[in-house]
Amino acid sequence: MDTKKLKKIALLPNAVTAFGLSCGLFVIFKMNMIGIGEVNEQVLVAVTLILLLAAFADLLDGAIARVIKAESEFGSLFDSLADAISFGVAPCVIVLKSLSILPGSKLSFLATAAALIFSLCGVMRLVRFNVSALAAKLNADLALEHKKHFTGLPIPAAAAAIVSLNLFLYSQEFLSTFSISKITQTWILSLAMILLGYCMISRWKFPSIKTLRIRVKSFQALFLTVVIAVFILYGVLHFFALVSMVLSWSYVIIAWILSIIRLIAGRKSKTLEDFEPEPDDFDDDDE
Repeated sequence: MDTKKLKKIALLPNAVTAFGLSCGLFVIFKMNMIGIGEVNEQVLVAVTLILLLAAFADLLDGAIARVIKAESEFGSLFDSLADAISFGVAPCVIVLKSLSILPGSKLSFLATAAALIFSLCGVMRLVRFNVSALAAKLNADLALEHKKHFTGLPIPAAAAAIVSLNLFLYSQEFLSTFSISKITQTWILSLAMILLGYCMISRWKFPSIKTLRIRVKSFQALFLTVVIAVFILYGVLHFFALVSMVLSWSYVIIAWILSIIRLIAGRKSKTLEDFEPEPDDFDDDDE
């Protein structure tokens, strides 16, 4: 990279990115220091909160860079590498440590293979996002589409889904009501990682929270916002595992439903046009 470009790199957004990366690395190091069978709900709550902090930093660094007009190639690449570690590797380490499976067993192979799929798909999702972002800079129509929705499940959302599911399965809220074996836990979490991995590299559309608009009267919107905020805050304080899982998986499931409705409606219909799956990367439209 040109030294002149390096001198123009802004400190603040990259410092925020470094903080988010530090959160992801801390989770990985912390979980590796815990012995087999020693993971408990308290530890899982702590690492989940740290990853949520990393997700907040991921949102903040880009916003800061846009506000101070300090977007750069260095910042974009740094952000992607940080996301790959914090949301592609750290969640898998949390799940594998939580399962506490003896190495060499069939369950160990299943969980490890699922973790590899999740991480690899997450990295490929980030690469595709960077390529599409670069193309969007050169095309106004692509730039608009790029802001309205995501092609493939964003990696922070996938990380939130698998980490929250893992926390819920080990929470007292769940264990006091249900009793499942280690084999069942492993299958549930492994299939979830594979499913989320597929969603990340799929051509399905996932809505961007920034573009959501609810057109109601101002006082109704204010009242509704306050009521929802109170319920969410109460749920987070008293039922953190359950609420975090419901919120994270609701985003995934709602996107699935909208995409399925679009597929059923067909391309000739204008119903949910924004959720028309993009053509596969390997399709050759020039022939």
